[in-house]
Amino acid sequence: MEYFREEIRRIMICVNMIDGIYAKGAKKIGIKYNTLALFYALDDGLPHSQKEICEQWLIPKTTINTIVRECMEAGYVILEPAGQMKEKEIRITERGREFAGPILSQFYEVERRAMERTLGGFSREFVEAVEHFTNYLKEEAGRLPLENRPYEQKRQ
Repeated sequence: MEYFREEIRRIMICVNMIDGIYAKGAKKIGIKYNTLALFYALDDGLPHSQKEICEQWLIPKTTINTIVRECMEAGYVILEPAGQMKEKEIRITERGREFAGPILSQFYEVERRAMERTLGGFSREFVEAVEHFTNYLKEEAGRLPLENRPYEQKRQ
């Protein structure tokens, strides 16, 4: 395990930097980071429930609920019944597209340029490798014992 310590540390630093870049970018534009994440999630054109976005983007349920409510009040999204499921789907409105479009296109352009430069030196397989690592990490983390928490003080 010690062999991978440095590589994993480098990945962790990169992941945190990437999150920070998006957070700073959102702040610079004047929106919340999680609002950006919601628009990003909805921009694929597919229907998404709040639960799905929480699970896929690892945004706490209360946070996504607050962001969706704020976006509904602004007229950017609506909630629609999803067939026979209890969970409703979040749909972006035309007003939401008008608001989010210019924001997302700025990020997409930055991403495009960064990816173009990256692929100049690496194959497209690096994206697959990151996806595999993420999936394996999630799987392995799910096996952690929840009852063994040495960092918590025992109550007396």
